[in-house]
Amino acid sequence: MPATTEHGPRVAAEAVEFVLVDPRLERVALLHELRRPRRVEFARSGHSFRLRFPRPEADRLEYLLELTPSGGHPLAGPDPTNPATTPGPFGEKSVVEFPGYARPAWIDADVRSGGLRELVLPSARLGPVDALLWSPADSDPEEPLPLLVVQDGPEYARYSSLLELLDYLVEGGATPPFRAVLVPPGPARNEVYSASTRYANALVRELLPAALREAPTTTQPVLLGASLGALAGLHAHFLLPGVLGGLALQSGSFFRKRFDAHEAGFPRFGRIARFVGQVNGRRNAAPVPTLVTCGAAEENLSNNRVLASALERRGWPLRTVWNRDAHNWISWRDALHPHLADLLVHVWG
Repeated sequence: MPATTEHGPRVAAEAVEFVLVDPRLERVALLHELRRPRRVEFARSGHSFRLRFPRPEADRLEYLLELTPSGGHPLAGPDPTNPATTPGPFGEKSVVEFPGYARPAWIDADVRSGGLRELVLPSARLGPVDALLWSPADSDPEEPLPLLVVQDGPEYARYSSLLELLDYLVEGGATPPFRAVLVPPGPARNEVYSASTRYANALVRELLPAALREAPTTTQPVLLGASLGALAGLHAHFLLPGVLGGLALQSGSFFRKRFDAHEAGFPRFGRIARFVGQVNGRRNAAPVPTLVTCGAAEENLSNNRVLASALERRGWPLRTVWNRDAHNWISWRDALHPHLADLLVHVWG
């Protein structure tokens, strides 16, 4: 929907001011994924709509605008006054960067790119899984190398610059050479990643052995996952310990009734809450080096803090990173370095 404006978002250290002018509009609202309320109405004065949004505990803000034409239905989309956008699985969002934000320097590093090839991982429980295998530049496919297993792997590569980071880590000597298998969840992500015993068995007993036949190693794999992918990784380790040597868990969906009543409508909320309650209670698994990151401005922060404390009390080698962002792919990208490299070195030496 076309719109005119006095200016795009006016960003200051303490707030961002939005102004949108369009005589055809009846209402305008900001939609975001920070702590609730996630919909904030603009104030209307004639044909002008304005909103002063205080800076959250974040250095970036991803958002959409909900535009309601007179006599029409609301439509959500990027801000027509702001050319800055970021892609995502559900479409582009507009972005505001507050003073002090800088994207990681490693993204623009001049390093050689590794190789990427398709890999079909057979599974009787899930059906064939179309994964990707990343290998460092000039590596010998027969040489055993450590393996990083990435849940939502293709999305990590597409939206979080993961392959650029892996190239940078190996080429710069921050880690030993290793490979990474990028595993997609398939069409039933919310089901298989929600503390599913079927998926945990498929991952550990089928997908990983199949990947290791193509990517030989002499060390235990490390798993990386975000949101439900982080939950699924932790659940797999608790259900079938002794296979994974480390965990990198970003903004895990570690739902609890105490903090996450707003998620109660999620189909597998009860199953997730039961598992997380057990982890926060007396259930334990073999401690492995673990990285937990979470955005300081997102709703998952409380449940991530509590879960991290529970693991730490049980003697897990744990590092926590509370980065100034929310629940999105750029937040996960920005929190990876140097913490992922430190974890890999810890596990693999």
